[in-house]
Amino acid sequence: MSTGARPLTPVDGVILYDKPAGVTSHDIVYRVRRELPRKTRVGHAGTLDPFATGLLLVLTGRGTRAQRFLMGLEKRYETIARFGATSTTGDSDGEVTETGVVPEGELTLPTGLVRQRPPAYSALRVDGERAYAKARRGEHVELPEREVMVHEFSEQWHDGARRGFAIRCSSGTYVRSLVADLGDAYCEQLRRTAIGPFDVADADPERIVPLGDVLAFLPERQLDDEEARRAGHGVAVPATGAEEGFTRLTDEHGLIAIAEPRLGEDGAPLLKPVVGLRG
Repeated sequence: MSTGARPLTPVDGVILYDKPAGVTSHDIVYRVRRELPRKTRVGHAGTLDPFATGLLLVLTGRGTRAQRFLMGLEKRYETIARFGATSTTGDSDGEVTETGVVPEGELTLPTGLVRQRPPAYSALRVDGERAYAKARRGEHVELPEREVMVHEFSEQWHDGARRGFAIRCSSGTYVRSLVADLGDAYCEQLRRTAIGPFDVADADPERIVPLGDVLAFLPERQLDDEEARRAGHGVAVPATGAEEGFTRLTDEHGLIAIAEPRLGEDGAPLLKPVVGLRG
């Protein structure tokens, strides 16, 4: 192989971090950045609210280049919903208003394609500013509805006005909105237990999971020396025709790039590198 590019290093990967309550995702990124060599890039793949706990994927080095592929993975959550009250933020950090309206018996829990309105206190941008910043100033914020996929939504236990739920959903789903739509209720506790193939049980703030292992959920196309050289320079390589989505391009030395299927001018299937992971 002679791409002339730097191979991946031990800091290129992802840390599975179990975020505690009371700190922001940015706080965790800052903590990790201080522990790594100077100028190492650090980011994350999906914000957790300060009151929430659980799995945060902290991206390090060239792992930051894989952000969009990790952001799109499905999520698993466990939440405790308190009924008989509402919250301005949809969680325990907001202004709580008691209503006393507590449902009895089994609830209808939505699954499949669900339309939901993200909460005003969210990190989505409105006119170039975070929605929560506007909401905290008392400005009216009403975000447009959007469709999300809820694969599983089950009740785990019920104790008076509180119920525990387990949820498996697509990226971009707001659990606070799911709970609020059940009635007069808000999230008292929220924990993210998994992101795609990554489980919070495997969290270790001291370990950087190599990028090759992190991206193992993507299909792989192994290249010969000449194909590896071309791919390392961003040039498309022949596809087998079986690839249907983003694919890892590798050689005997490991990852080269992430590519997507395209058709050449002659209609032949190609794999075009869209994210380089060397150099």
